[in-house]
Amino acid sequence: MSRQNYIFTSESVSEGHPDKVCDRISDAVLDAFLSEEPEARVAAETFATTNRVVIGGEVGLSDKTKLGEYLEKIEDIARACIKDIGYEQAEFHHETCEITNLLHPQSAHIAQGVDAGEGKDEGAGDQGIMFGFATDETPELMPAPIHYAHAILRRLAEVRKDGSEPSLRPDAKSQLSVRYEGGRPVGVSSIVLSTQHADASQSSADIRHIVEPYIREVLPEGWIDAETVWHVNPTGTFVIGGPDGDAGLTGRKIIVDTYGGAAPHGGGAFSGKDPTKVDRSAAYAARYLAKNVVSAGLARKCTIQLSYAIGVSEPLSIYCDTHNSGEVDDAAIELAIREVMSLTPRGIREHLQLNRPIYQRTAAYGHFGRAPEADGGFSWERVDLAEKLTAAL
Repeated sequence: MSRQNYIFTSESVSEGHPDKVCDRISDAVLDAFLSEEPEARVAAETFATTNRVVIGGEVGLSDKTKLGEYLEKIEDIARACIKDIGYEQAEFHHETCEITNLLHPQSAHIAQGVDAGEGKDEGAGDQGIMFGFATDETPELMPAPIHYAHAILRRLAEVRKDGSEPSLRPDAKSQLSVRYEGGRPVGVSSIVLSTQHADASQSSADIRHIVEPYIREVLPEGWIDAETVWHVNPTGTFVIGGPDGDAGLTGRKIIVDTYGGAAPHGGGAFSGKDPTKVDRSAAYAARYLAKNVVSAGLARKCTIQLSYAIGVSEPLSIYCDTHNSGEVDDAAIELAIREVMSLTPRGIREHLQLNRPIYQRTAAYGHFGRAPEADGGFSWERVDLAEKLTAAL
């Protein structure tokens, strides 16, 4: 029997965290290519350090004569990302940092396994395992620790950008230790918040005075009490931040991107990868399926695993675990999943309409638990499959 009373901790990082700066640039490059050609192939990686950004990886277009034209736009794309995040520091500024673009054409040997051909459907872009997860402990069907860790940083970014809190700067991290009783989240035992700020004379107490009202605003009523332990800027001064304070790299925050450690992770990063890469698209599909299982009332908690081989269309396996919370047999849910959705790379892309420039917005504050948007953003958060799953069962 699983434990019912425990403390679980998850962390988040802001859009100004060095790794998230890199995720944002990689996804902006992806969006730029998809805007020009929905079938574009992109695997963009970004590295950032003091006044320097390096972008590399592979790109592919059906019209290869246009590739050079599109590559010329990369520097402006990167600078626009850095400006929007808010970096205007002496050692990391959107106008003055050096941008190096090392993107090159996609490997023909990879393309031959992925591309559709006569008698062959489009194959997976790589081997791998992908997980999706959903739980009814929040309205968004996300684990509470990661959901509220994201929410705190989103709120602080809003008040930083709208001018309400001019002393805050882009780089920040949050961490919540959530107390569970009877298997449900009921409170916060500790809060850790580190945020970059403008003035070296500001103390940890000064920063807590700024951020505490927003943290209380975001967390459910009653979750903070006299026993809650606070650590706000516990090291003291945090003026040097972003890539000037610590180097950043695409794909280093995969647990922050998903479920905060509350569910398994296959190991593949998302940002900078077009939807033929099942690291990304199949992880989105697995979340979509798990969320619809819970939304349909088939379980209170659900984990879905999918596995693929490079160049092969159909998933090698589909695994469902409802953690002893299911209303039906897990094996029956696995069979129903095969009936209601094609899980080939093409099937996922078409069902969730993933060949659109919708990825830059995913680069910070989590890929899951967000509201579906009118232009197709976060389409994997829809619950429109619930009735079909129920009918198939």
